[in-house]
Amino acid sequence: MTAIDIALPSAASLALADLAVRIKPSVVQVRRRSGGNGAGIIWGSSGKLLTNHHVVAGAGRGLVAELADGQSHEARVLASNPALDLALLEIEAQELPAAPIGDSRGLRVGELVVAVGHPWGQRDVVTAGIVSGLGEIEAARGGWRAQYIRSDVRLAPGNSGGPLLNARGAVIGINAMIFGGDLAVAIPSHVAQEWIAAGVAGRAFLGLGVQGIELPDALRVGPHAEQARALLVAAVAAGGPASRAGVLVGDILLGIDDGALGEPDELLATLAGRRPAERVTLNMARAGVKLSLEVALGER
Repeated sequence: MTAIDIALPSAASLALADLAVRIKPSVVQVRRRSGGNGAGIIWGSSGKLLTNHHVVAGAGRGLVAELADGQSHEARVLASNPALDLALLEIEAQELPAAPIGDSRGLRVGELVVAVGHPWGQRDVVTAGIVSGLGEIEAARGGWRAQYIRSDVRLAPGNSGGPLLNARGAVIGINAMIFGGDLAVAIPSHVAQEWIAAGVAGRAFLGLGVQGIELPDALRVGPHAEQARALLVAAVAAGGPASRAGVLVGDILLGIDDGALGEPDELLATLAGRRPAERVTLNMARAGVKLSLEVALGER
């Protein structure tokens, strides 16, 4: 083995170690007071944190973000998107060490990537691998698709919401095991940036509370012949878009436009891909009779 053979791996190892040191101040631990934790990324210097939706879902006010220096802050959810598995949080802190954000659109299969997170509660664990795939994955029942980065970095509970870095130390993905089962799957950074720039500023709002039900046989005819489940309207927000369109408690929501709906998360995923003021058609059933209602989505 020559001196060059030894020097190259050593140089790569030192570069990864330096990368881990640089990114550590920008990675936070997101804890639920009810138990469970994940990771998060300092997104800008004004107290914004980015993590996964599934890390914070249902936590309400019971969220704490612990910074790399040990300081803990109560965190509140500004916006959350279950279809993309992204959530934007805010803490009362300024001049935070923001993570450098890279452009994931130029990422190629075979590139070196590094994941940083807190698996099983261990702080700032670093794992490395290569990008093995780029493409789309089904993010919710009903066919809604989301872009993803697949790699062979090792992830475990507690890594969710942490950064996936390129060899230059820039964030090119947000780790999200929820999309990939036992695969290491991340949401590309450009998807997160577009969501924060557009989706957070104006999120589509329908104004319904729903629950999944078995679709009665009498309604399983025509275009709904193969549909097994639908959504029962359990609540209608007063003055909201659905209310103005004439939706009533007890109606059955079969689908929106050409898509069928059978579970509440499918409705959330559908709305995540729409914009305020966009007009959609609600395919409904009321007292056994099918009807269609056009509604202009509101802004949450």
